[in-house]
Amino acid sequence: MFRIIFVLDIQKGTAVHAVRGERSKYKPVTGSIICDSSAPLDIIQALTPVEIYIADLDRLQHQGDNFDLIEKISGKTRTMADIGAENMNDVEKCAKIADTVILGTETASFDLIEKAAVRFPGRINVSIDMKNWKVLTKDSNMDVEPVELVKRLNDHDIRDIIVLELTRVGTGAGIDEGFLIDITAVSSHDVIVGGGIKDMNDIEALKRIGVSGALVATAVHSGKIPAELIRTNSWKS
Repeated sequence: MFRIIFVLDIQKGTAVHAVRGERSKYKPVTGSIICDSSAPLDIIQALTPVEIYIADLDRLQHQGDNFDLIEKISGKTRTMADIGAENMNDVEKCAKIADTVILGTETASFDLIEKAAVRFPGRINVSIDMKNWKVLTKDSNMDVEPVELVKRLNDHDIRDIIVLELTRVGTGAGIDEGFLIDITAVSSHDVIVGGGIKDMNDIEALKRIGVSGALVATAVHSGKIPAELIRTNSWKS
């Protein structure tokens, strides 16, 4: 089953439209065909997604958090959450409010990923955060080509690998099939792709090349990807 996973970027309790990773410029979601509210719980109630990806932008920027809201959302659907975890205490906090903890290369070290995978087997997703296909990281152990990093993660008990090109987020710019073919060829984990997915043609391409799921928001709000596929969390050719 191909997973089409709805994305909620939350800032100050509001669902915002993420564009190119430029967080200071994010604005509340407007013009959505899902509902006329930018309140995350209203969107969830209207969409009723099977699975959701949540980014706590306040926590990622060390400007507070949305933990109470994430916990409420987790009571309604299956969640994976990125709170910008930097240490095991952060991982523990996230594990209490979400089903799956996302450890992004932008904030987490490889050592933390290894330890978290042991502490929470099957509940850790690793997000390979990139800008212009270069891994965003402060850890020299992860300052390598994305394909090499995927190989290094193969031996760890991780649920999914997320490949996130931030410069394409919210743009509908499409996908890079060649790059993703290389990633799926070396990964022993399911690969989920985020950033730039514009319509069902991209979904078809991802499924064809062996990707297991897609993170989508803009294309669902615009109707280019049917909301029903988020509700059923499946798509067949």
